[in-house]
Amino acid sequence: MGSADRNDPILVTDYRQLTSDWAQSVLQLHDPGATVQSVALVNLHIGTTTRIRLVVEHTSTAIARHWFVKLPSRDWKARIITALPRLLQTEVRFYQHLAAQVPMQIPTCLAARSSWGRGAILVLADLTEQGGSVGTAADTLDLPQAQEAVVQLARFHACFRHDTAIQDRYPWLADSVRRLEDLLGSILAVPLMKRGLKKAGNLIPPELHEPALRYAKNRKKAMVFLGAAPQTLTHHDCHPGNLFRQADGSIGFLDWQLVRLGDGIGDLAYLLATTLSPEDRQSHETDLLAQYADTAGLRGKISPEELMTRYRAHCCYAFEAMVVTLAIGDMMELSSNHELIRRTAAVVQELDCFSSLPV
Repeated sequence: MGSADRNDPILVTDYRQLTSDWAQSVLQLHDPGATVQSVALVNLHIGTTTRIRLVVEHTSTAIARHWFVKLPSRDWKARIITALPRLLQTEVRFYQHLAAQVPMQIPTCLAARSSWGRGAILVLADLTEQGGSVGTAADTLDLPQAQEAVVQLARFHACFRHDTAIQDRYPWLADSVRRLEDLLGSILAVPLMKRGLKKAGNLIPPELHEPALRYAKNRKKAMVFLGAAPQTLTHHDCHPGNLFRQADGSIGFLDWQLVRLGDGIGDLAYLLATTLSPEDRQSHETDLLAQYADTAGLRGKISPEELMTRYRAHCCYAFEAMVVTLAIGDMMELSSNHELIRRTAAVVQELDCFSSLPV
């Protein structure tokens, strides 16, 4: 599933090239004696990436017949937004180099290819074949599901927290592309925050406008503060639409386009701020933070007060992400985006999160 050269038949640039010959090249990676009989397109969705669902009839008994394929977006605006930070290429690299080490439930990868000259492609076994289902961005986790997701994140972060050589082995986790992405985020923070606040209307309490704009004006300083913690591998986009449920009800994590080194508490804050109803979060937040600390091996290394302070600070980023998503537009289904703004605004207001930042 490694990098591809210009003659690689798996690395196509258009969904119309997902033919039987193409599928045969993917199948050969796993079962060289098997033969593809037909390929049928089931669904095509164009968003931040072009997402295609296929039914591939073949003779293998070991490989899924329902495939999920991601290609660069055919929408010009989404393509511009995702091209510079190389989001799909980052996810390809995750599946090439890191997925096998991740102690959590993730999709099965059938092929992952990228090339500077030809883009990128990711082929996954479709979760529906085994009775799984992908959530929507407005889904809400109940307490047992939230507890399971927190435990998986904690184990994931603990696995990589002491890997001091990870950046040397995988420099793309914190290379110039990631730094440029952060720089652009800071440059555009104020106009996007202003636009997002205006479009959100009464979804965001008026008293949050001034601190939100102050945060945007000082975003670079805020990012330095949020990153000043022991580094580990992070998902960086743990909203409900990037979770899936197995047939047995267990939770898994999708969409690794933003994976990077960072503070694991940031994933925890993003998860709880976006996946729980405000009522459930208020009732169970403290216990879930304690569960995370215990499972991640942080008890005794970070006080409950410091954990809460960093959690509050990282919730500001979750709020910003949802407001900026609205400002850009067409990046998430609108009603889902509105719901996640309601949830993140509630936590930011309730816990006075902006006051936890040195800005």
